[in-house]
Amino acid sequence: MLYRENGQFKTTYRADQQIFPITQDRIFILALLALAFVVVPLTASDYLFRAILIPFVIMSLAALGVNILVGYCGQISLGSGAFMAVGAYGAYNFFARIPGMPLIPTLILGGLCATAFGILFGLPSLRVKGLYLAVATLAAQFFADWMFLRIKWFTLDNSSGSVAVSNLQVFGFALESDVSKYLFCLCALAVIALGAKNLVRGAIGREWMAIRDMDVAAAVIGIRPMYAKLSAFAVSSFIIGVAGALWAFFYLGAWEPGAFSVDLSFKLLFMVIIGGLGSIMGSFFGAAFIVILPIALNQFLPFLAGLIGRDISTTAASHAELMIFGGLIVWFLIVEPHGLAKLWSTAKQKLRLWPFPH
Repeated sequence: MLYRENGQFKTTYRADQQIFPITQDRIFILALLALAFVVVPLTASDYLFRAILIPFVIMSLAALGVNILVGYCGQISLGSGAFMAVGAYGAYNFFARIPGMPLIPTLILGGLCATAFGILFGLPSLRVKGLYLAVATLAAQFFADWMFLRIKWFTLDNSSGSVAVSNLQVFGFALESDVSKYLFCLCALAVIALGAKNLVRGAIGREWMAIRDMDVAAAVIGIRPMYAKLSAFAVSSFIIGVAGALWAFFYLGAWEPGAFSVDLSFKLLFMVIIGGLGSIMGSFFGAAFIVILPIALNQFLPFLAGLIGRDISTTAASHAELMIFGGLIVWFLIVEPHGLAKLWSTAKQKLRLWPFPH
């Protein structure tokens, strides 16, 4: 009864092409935005901001960028951590070398550095696909690790490759508190997610999905594979680069090349697979699963051991977390290979009164 669609008539093409054509969806999204922008900053603790909310927002943005490339365009990438590293170190160099450089242009320039890097390593996608492309993008990860560790210019001649930022501010307002960092990252996520949603439902998004489904047939009907694939690499790398800059500036504060290792690339790919390939909403679901579940297991396992009168060591708890985490990933892929976004879509279909879901 709550998801009634009958009576919601569309009288214009503009109304029919809305991002959320159903009134209940618009109300839900507005309530969610009000919760994120108003209620959470007023009620959440510093621990929630540092351990859950800020990582979740930034990882959602990075997963969104990966989803555009992997989910919408079908180009397998294992170099997402490298794109984040390029965005972080690029933004750091602009911020440190140019006196008085504003923060927002710094983040955008860091994203553009990642865009150039992504296009460079996206060129093999014009010739290879599948696992061969995955290996080619994995080369970007190892190249970035070597570049930021060995070429001292990128780290302002710091031999260890470790850098740090401080005194972040936007329009004269200092971003020192956890609440201000969270709100800034959330604003960046909202703006970029809206832009990505409009991209994937437009002409360029249809080209990406045509290349994903069958690139030969897409070329036959006039879609240029080179333009579609490289544009997907460019947009994806830009979003991932901005996420990397936010991760370094607002979450880490001080970092080294090891902070953007290949483990991060795999984690981002898992977010997209678990959340749902080819779904903007799936990026948020996947980020929530990857970020929140380990923390929940870390709190729940000692409590569960205490109920049965046993003590669990830190090492055993960490191993149990990895086992449960991996088992849940496999279970989700077996039960719903299309990810958590498909489960969400199915649940909404079951609530429809008309048209009937069956």
